[in-house]
Amino acid sequence: MNHTVQIYDATLRDGMQGEGMSLTAHEKVRVAHKLDDLGVDLIEAGFPASNPKELELFDLLGQETFDHAQIVAFGMTRRRGVAAAQDENLQVLARCFAGVCTLVGKTWDLHLEKVVKVGREENLAMIQESVAYLVEAGKRVIYDAEHFFDAWRSDSAYALDCLRAAAAGGAERVVLCDTNGSSLPHQVGSAVAEVVSVLEGVPVGIHCHNDLECGVANTLAAVLNGATQVQGTMNGIGERTGNANLVSIIGNLQFKLGIDALPGERIIRLTETAHFVDELLNQVPNATQPFVGRNAFAHKGGLHVAGVRADASTFEHMEPELVGNERQLIVSELAGRHTVAEKARSAGIEMDDAAAQRAIDNVKELEARGYQFEAADGSFELLLHKQVGDYEPLFTLESWRTIVEQNAQGHVECTATIKIWVEGERYVRSAEGNGPVNALDAALRSVIAEFHPHLRDIELTDYKVRLLDQHHGTGATTRVLVQSSDGQRSWGTIGVAQNVIAASWEALVASFEYAELPRQAQPAADDGSPAGRPA
Repeated sequence: MNHTVQIYDATLRDGMQGEGMSLTAHEKVRVAHKLDDLGVDLIEAGFPASNPKELELFDLLGQETFDHAQIVAFGMTRRRGVAAAQDENLQVLARCFAGVCTLVGKTWDLHLEKVVKVGREENLAMIQESVAYLVEAGKRVIYDAEHFFDAWRSDSAYALDCLRAAAAGGAERVVLCDTNGSSLPHQVGSAVAEVVSVLEGVPVGIHCHNDLECGVANTLAAVLNGATQVQGTMNGIGERTGNANLVSIIGNLQFKLGIDALPGERIIRLTETAHFVDELLNQVPNATQPFVGRNAFAHKGGLHVAGVRADASTFEHMEPELVGNERQLIVSELAGRHTVAEKARSAGIEMDDAAAQRAIDNVKELEARGYQFEAADGSFELLLHKQVGDYEPLFTLESWRTIVEQNAQGHVECTATIKIWVEGERYVRSAEGNGPVNALDAALRSVIAEFHPHLRDIELTDYKVRLLDQHHGTGATTRVLVQSSDGQRSWGTIGVAQNVIAASWEALVASFEYAELPRQAQPAADDGSPAGRPA
């Protein structure tokens, strides 16, 4: 098999329904660019006006340029008893910048009776008229048939009628959703095969959840039986037990089924992208995740290590470098960071072999202390500049101090004092803030913005803290990840220390230093990926 399957990522919408999953609008934009760099075809951003964060996200996305991916707006079919042209939700979709809209509608008779309380004919009209309205508005429309496989087992004839209604309205594709994650691969495969046969000429997609630990297997079964679009989320995040893991789906399509999943050689970015999303969500990447986990190609002692040294295929199903991962021979503590040279090139940094090796050694040392650079692109670029010798600090620190005081009424006051040297002059500044980090930020800006006015425009858009050795409780080492933006681009910086304020200070200073790095347009990558933007 060598036909292309369309990759549809639902991380920013469906993935965010998982417990504890939350990203700011600016962070979602960063994820969208990462997915675009990976070569994902369609990125489902959510419903443009479901809440203020989504409204902000679509405003931001409308100003962005993507090299490969198309942004998808998501919504539902019209309400019962309301004409499509009068439905406010459909009007929002029609007006939004996204050229592709995905509509979800009911398919299962249980939901018609118990949830939306509409008759079968009215439901069919809701589907067809909603799709037709958006098509008339100039949108490409994908129709998601919710609970399709439950509906198929209950009444396959009516389930097909729902798909036909969407196709009659002008949907370019119908997607069969295993919304409850209740199906097994043989059930999905046989249903998809029959739908593809009956709906000749109408492209079919698949959307699975992982309640039976079959999300990836069900997706592959659908593809083997004629589905030409797969929907999923990065690392399988999502409601309940999660969605089908798009990382594993892409790896299996490309390397096990011989199906083109991503353009060019972009699949080498799979590990980097998967870890980036985890780190941005403040999650520890799953070390045992197939294809991209730290232990996915790890071997410990004995015959396995000997076998891999002789011929890696003895204990590995593929070369880890193909997905941007690396082999770990744990017994001999071998490690490496083959992405250093590529990162330097994309940042416009010329590195010789000696500098690259110093950077690799530095990364190993820092990772042993708790640093992770997947979502801290700003800190990583600063590290590279330090290795080539062209790093210049914004100032020299003498000391900083924070005071947090709470009175009997519960009011908290925070004050920070910094003592720094800039261009041979000593500056002592104090500032108040709504927290110690905010106060440090204000004090630092009051000095360095005089020398670097651009820093007045820097906004800290998010702040995350993770305990690295939780058994030490409040005395644990902490990792702080700061997200920053200047209105045009966003970046992440990191700090690690036993004291959370010290870690925050490190990340804060790195954010400002990265903002002042000279920016230059970089030559386009050979595979057509975008240039001139932080990775």
